Amino acid sequence: MLRMKEVITSEDVLAKNLKDKLQDHSATVGVIGLGYVGLPLAVEKGKVGFSVIGFDINAARVAKVNAGDNYIADVKDEELLELTQKGIITATTDYEKLAECDVVVICVPTPLTITRDPDISYIQASSEQIAKYLKPGQLVTLESTTYPGTTEEVILPMLEQSGLKVGKDFFLAFSPERVDPGNKRFTTNNTSKVVGGMTPVCLEVAYTFYAQTIVNVVPVSSPAAAELTKVFENTYRAVNIALVNELMLLCDRMGIDIWEVVEAAGTKPFGIQTFWPGPGVGGHCIPIDPFYLTWKAREYDFHTRFIELAGEINVEVSYHVINKVIRALNNENKSLKDAKVLILGVAYKKDIDDVRESPALKIMELLRKNGANIAYHDPYIPVIEPHGGSTVHLENTELTDEALAAADCVLILTDHSVVDYERVVEKAPLIVDTRNATRGVENNREKIVKI
Repeated sequence: MLRMKEVITSEDVLAKNLKDKLQDHSATVGVIGLGYVGLPLAVEKGKVGFSVIGFDINAARVAKVNAGDNYIADVKDEELLELTQKGIITATTDYEKLAECDVVVICVPTPLTITRDPDISYIQASSEQIAKYLKPGQLVTLESTTYPGTTEEVILPMLEQSGLKVGKDFFLAFSPERVDPGNKRFTTNNTSKVVGGMTPVCLEVAYTFYAQTIVNVVPVSSPAAAELTKVFENTYRAVNIALVNELMLLCDRMGIDIWEVVEAAGTKPFGIQTFWPGPGVGGHCIPIDPFYLTWKAREYDFHTRFIELAGEINVEVSYHVINKVIRALNNENKSLKDAKVLILGVAYKKDIDDVRESPALKIMELLRKNGANIAYHDPYIPVIEPHGGSTVHLENTELTDEALAAADCVLILTDHSVVDYERVVEKAPLIVDTRNATRGVENNREKIVKI
């Protein structure tokens, strides 16, 4: 780890003036992208007194922010409302207001293309707007997850087209978001923040900015090191999830309970970290970030076989779920075609309202294509629009006793805490449980099939 005394070498006038404004919280902070990363960041900055301008191409989202109408679960309704009523946070679709900002933070999506190549078009569009209004003394930071080299190879040339020079006229850094939706223990404020600057003075200024609201800021040698840090974090999880998912496939053939094995292994006080199997991986990070690294690796004539294999396994388990449902129905002398399948939980993980890259979407489409009549219940997702592999519009089904009894199979894909699984098992004729959500149910266990 670098020490700050090793990188703080400049007392450039522009840097000093900006640092002073950051330290007394008189700086204006612009946040581009008001989603799961941007809005919580805006609120954290606003809470300590920074004036915040949020930018988004979605006019409806901008209107909600200006009305104090919260739409992100990790943001407290009352905090956003208070900050907007006081005028501390405002939102706009007008990028000319970037000229009013001392700091601009890019928090836009970085999805994959249909061929699983990085799509950095939102980053490029944001950088183009920033370049139009870039002024001396501004700090620009990128938080969107991306491949190593994006900040230096993509953003920097676009910003320097303004005629300003990095480290001298403006400051540029990368600091990856570490948002875990629904996590009550670790939030934007108390999750360590990695930051890498284009120059030592860029790092100095960016460190000062993030240190105002984040407990522990971790400086690294370059934006590329910070970019790879983020991708590595999520690749680590993807690979370990793939390992336990592959073991699940083996346990299915061997007739061994994978949940029992993982739980028993987790009792060892050293040398192991528990990862649970499931119907696939979801969220913006784990299904996407490893592919950013594998794509970039090809530039260096290097193939990340281990990572690519993990991705294949994590996709394969979704097809395993379909086969498990088919086998479970066969044992009841029923076929998947025309079967009524009630899916329980479609968010990508428990107790959140986020369906980004959720394996449930793909599984629902596979079931539908195989002739099943599908419905879903999720207390956090009122409606599903065609995206993420799903091609149909579906509305949430109320989880009544009648709905449970009418289903040929209840397929648990997300183990939300608010669901009464005792009642589900009691009323439904057949349950396929991909999350071990029914582990505490004692009665009617003959109805339960676990992956």
